[in-house]
Amino acid sequence: MADFLKISVPGKPEYVSTVRMTVSALANSAGFDIEAIEDIKVAVSEACTNVVRHGVEELNGYEVSCELGDDRLVICVIDHAGGYDVAGYKMPEPDHPKEGGLGIFIIRALMDEVDIFSEIGSGTRIQMVKYTHR
Repeated sequence: MADFLKISVPGKPEYVSTVRMTVSALANSAGFDIEAIEDIKVAVSEACTNVVRHGVEELNGYEVSCELGDDRLVICVIDHAGGYDVAGYKMPEPDHPKEGGLGIFIIRALMDEVDIFSEIGSGTRIQMVKYTHR
């Protein structure tokens, strides 16, 4: 049986650290090792920062949900802002680094599974999974 945690977050930068620490505490209580917890914290920070950066403050924030199962932690960051073209995302080029645009790349590198669902005009949901023993 899974445990669920869901929080509503104001779309302001100062609340990203609150989400980060909340998810970190949950991962710690679930028995994740320190390296996995650090990966989770960075991935959640990147996902939340993307939401804040792309303007959800006027839409009363966003939601973060966590599902803790026997062997995994599933984290969803959900906004109801404008959405974006997921198919149009291009991986960063290591030979031509630029400032910004690395969030999704970092999230994919740190988490075991990442799915992004977005619809223009309806919002975006980033679902991240970290397994306890991988």
